[in-house]
Amino acid sequence: MSGGIFHAGIGALVQRRSDGKYLLLKRSAEKDMGGGEWECVTGRVEQGESFSLAVSREVREELGVAAQIEFLIGTMHLFRGKCVPENEMLGVQYCCTIADSRPIKPSAEHSEYRWVTLEQAEALLPQGHWLAIVIRRAETINQLASRVLLNFYRENTVEV
Repeated sequence: MSGGIFHAGIGALVQRRSDGKYLLLKRSAEKDMGGGEWECVTGRVEQGESFSLAVSREVREELGVAAQIEFLIGTMHLFRGKCVPENEMLGVQYCCTIADSRPIKPSAEHSEYRWVTLEQAEALLPQGHWLAIVIRRAETINQLASRVLLNFYRENTVEV
């Protein structure tokens, strides 16, 4: 296989500390990709930027608040549009929290937002939707990982 352009992106699944609900954002219909679809905070990693800095930047740009990375959910291989090399991306998904006292202010990228449980997300999203899979994985990690490990990731991030 030949080399070529390969992009990196992040997903920041925001969980509210007070009730454990997750933030879903509806992409504005005017967006070039996925208009009208539900997603979490997403974005590209800029040249020379770490994944954790990209998460912080994208959350601030899209929601107007600061995020705390809690843990790594997983990775995704995807194409942004047609399955051609220039659209290929590696996405890294994180679970983040924000302080409840800070109201979010979604950017023009999104037309609506909702705080939902896993069950509400699964009812809202099409069956097998990537975001429902991400939320289910975050729920599993939250339930099965030790508090010591989760605190370690929270204090030290997941980057080496």
